Amino acid sequence: MALYECVLIARQDISAAQAEQLGEQFAQIIRDNGGQVAKSEYWGLKTLTYKIKKNRKGHYTLFNLDAPAAAVLEMERNMSINEDVLRFMTVRVDALDANPSVMMQSRGERGDRGDRGDRGPRRFDDRGPRPPRRQEPTVAEGENA
Repeated sequence: MALYECVLIARQDISAAQAEQLGEQFAQIIRDNGGQVAKSEYWGLKTLTYKIKKNRKGHYTLFNLDAPAAAVLEMERNMSINEDVLRFMTVRVDALDANPSVMMQSRGERGDRGDRGDRGPRRFDDRGPRPPRRQEPTVAEGENA
């Protein structure tokens, strides 16, 4: 069997529970047709780069699949019929990654950048002192300029 990654974007009107249920429905189609879902991740409601079918946001779900091509085609056919699915993309891959995807990794972790201690101290005096302000001529009351 071949290995696939599939990302699905569902409408913003449905709840998170409904989006996860929708993902489970498509995973069941894969299982029924002789494949298996190695990993399923619900990424949450995210803002789209551009409007898709009048939606500004969408529920994202990722599937890592180990399935025959017929099972993937059946899942994609059902995705195209379903009104709650805005877009989907399935890509064949050489190997599936067992680690959490980049979207699921904690945003609080800074990785190898750390606290940016390699920059050194911040200096705000590199331009020198500020020159004195220019005084604008004032117009006396009753005079026209």
